[in-house]
Amino acid sequence: MAKIISEIFVCADCDAQFPKWSGKCPECGHWGSLEKSQAVNLKTPTSPGQGLTEALPGQVLSFDQIKIENFKRTKTGLEEFDRVLGGGLVTGSLVLLGGEPGIGKSTLVLQICQALPGKILYVSGEESGQQIKTRVDRLGVQTKNLIFLGETNIETIAATILEHKPQLAIIDSIQTVYSLEAPSGAGSINQVRICTTKLLNVAKKNNITILIIGHVTKFGEVAGPKTLEHLVDSVLYLEGDPYHAFRILRGAKNRFGSTSEVGIFEMQGKGLSEVKDPAAIFLTEQASPTGSMIAPVLEGSRIFLLEVQALVNTTTFGYPQRKTDGFDLNRLQLLVATLSRRLGLKLANQDIYLNLVGGLKVSEPAIDLPVCLAIISAIKDKPWPVGLIALGEVGLGGEIRPVAAAQKRIDEAEKLGFKAVIMPQSKEKVSSKLKIYQVKNLAAALKILE
Repeated sequence: MAKIISEIFVCADCDAQFPKWSGKCPECGHWGSLEKSQAVNLKTPTSPGQGLTEALPGQVLSFDQIKIENFKRTKTGLEEFDRVLGGGLVTGSLVLLGGEPGIGKSTLVLQICQALPGKILYVSGEESGQQIKTRVDRLGVQTKNLIFLGETNIETIAATILEHKPQLAIIDSIQTVYSLEAPSGAGSINQVRICTTKLLNVAKKNNITILIIGHVTKFGEVAGPKTLEHLVDSVLYLEGDPYHAFRILRGAKNRFGSTSEVGIFEMQGKGLSEVKDPAAIFLTEQASPTGSMIAPVLEGSRIFLLEVQALVNTTTFGYPQRKTDGFDLNRLQLLVATLSRRLGLKLANQDIYLNLVGGLKVSEPAIDLPVCLAIISAIKDKPWPVGLIALGEVGLGGEIRPVAAAQKRIDEAEKLGFKAVIMPQSKEKVSSKLKIYQVKNLAAALKILE
């Protein structure tokens, strides 16, 4: 099939199309709004070159003519939420918030409504107005500027947004919305993509901020096609263990800011409370037990001191078990093999269980050394000295490599009263009141315990 391009005129205000130009748009009545464009029709070509018909050239701009304007941001009243977005909600942006069921997504977006001065439209396809009102009353959110729409048809939702023109529109959730243009059911790949595209057009053309809530799959990703994340301006994930109080808001994509920031919240009876100084929230009050090590973890621009717990027990089966909570299982397998080979520890017949206290999931390499030291303490049944932390990346040769922001990690540990640190040797000069053990490999670190 070849593309046959014909000339049409499109209204810049209502997008109505006409075959001829006129001074006034017959649909919306605006003067001078018709602009020349092109329509594409499919037609079977009669010759090989017929598809290459004349097309109108696009309008190009020199980068010297493009002016950079600061994006207008609106503060939500939650500093942790604004931090992740880069300073607040950008007017006319499309934001996607994902998370597991029951993690607190709806609670978070309702609390955002508290500080916004303009009209807010809450669209729900999962809960009724009575259910939303019950949550609003429990959270103590003011409802003077909050209006509700119980609808799942995207065409009706878009028309309602255009009629009321709210400062913020909340869609809860995108998997329950459907469009009449697609024959498939709500939540399918085509439906999610089409509905998100329609919301994107409404947001950009009318300068309305829209926040979409999305479910996640068992792999922790937003349910639906990966193109959904490409369509929106910002992608946020609310993470955490539903059985723990702490929640972490993490940015996976942000066209208007950095994705390195995280926000920390604590789930309480009246909603999510901000944790503005989260350095020691994952530490326990007890003394250093066997199989435990404190790790300074870097999340965004913040340092968390996290307790790493390891339990080693002789296996009763033919194949030893390896279980982790908050740490990558494949990474644990590599570290266990390195400990067995480089230090001669007999771990082939031992079950190893690793836990990061507080429900936090960590993937950065600086936690490798604390994990190894916790396993060493557990297998030798000997605790590390009280007030000791460790940081460093462990290679397969048993060497300990430097990590980023070492000075910042040590400074945070010093503020919380720690006394010593085990860290790799590096060219970076580190100054601190803490006693510093700089080691090259795991064997040198083991000597400190002995």
